[in-house]
Amino acid sequence: MKKILASIAILGSFAFASSVNWSYHGHTGPKYWGDLNKNFIMCKIGQNQSPIDINKKDLIKACLNPLNIKYNSKATTVVNNGHTIKVNVAKGSYLYVDGKKFELKQFHFHTPSENTIDGKYFPMEAHFVHISKDGKIAVIGVMFKIGKENKALKKFQNAICSKINKKKEIKAYLNPSELLPKSRDYYRFNGSLTTPPCTEGVRWFVFKEPVEMSKEQLKIFSNIMGKNNRPTQPINARKVLY
Repeated sequence: MKKILASIAILGSFAFASSVNWSYHGHTGPKYWGDLNKNFIMCKIGQNQSPIDINKKDLIKACLNPLNIKYNSKATTVVNNGHTIKVNVAKGSYLYVDGKKFELKQFHFHTPSENTIDGKYFPMEAHFVHISKDGKIAVIGVMFKIGKENKALKKFQNAICSKINKKKEIKAYLNPSELLPKSRDYYRFNGSLTTPPCTEGVRWFVFKEPVEMSKEQLKIFSNIMGKNNRPTQPINARKVLY
């Protein structure tokens, strides 16, 4: 029962955050998130916040195990929720790490990227959000660069709607793994959600290798989402493993 309640609580925090008026600009932008609601206080006082700049000076060489990714389900619906383009995923896709099983719930996008590498922003970043039964969160970050058309994005890009909260079914079969790079080398660090309530204790895994998308595809996403990236946060005492 405790595990069920934990999962309900963490999913409820996402729902609560979407009901509060926050944005990426002006007086409801990232600088003020922590003042908008008491439940957003970590956005203001947290010491392990995301995103970060993944910088050479903060890297520690480690014997990282390959990520055990088992995506065995399909993307179901896509929605513009007013903050991002979010793709919901059917049950059955998991990330296994640290002896825990994290279920993939959804993936969404930011233009430009939120995390940076040696100060460099990428045109777009996808976040794959996984939650364990006891409410822990693990996020995989995938960077996009301009190049050839991305076949996986093409499967649902025409379903993206400018109307907020209008869900549309993804008719083509899309396994989320189709959006991951061939090389699974990654950076690992502790962080937070990059949107309110900025919950900390999130396991972050950012792939080193970006995937490609066309200029036309970037335009589709950026026209809908605009600039929806939180500024990088102080790394403080954290180190990044690679």
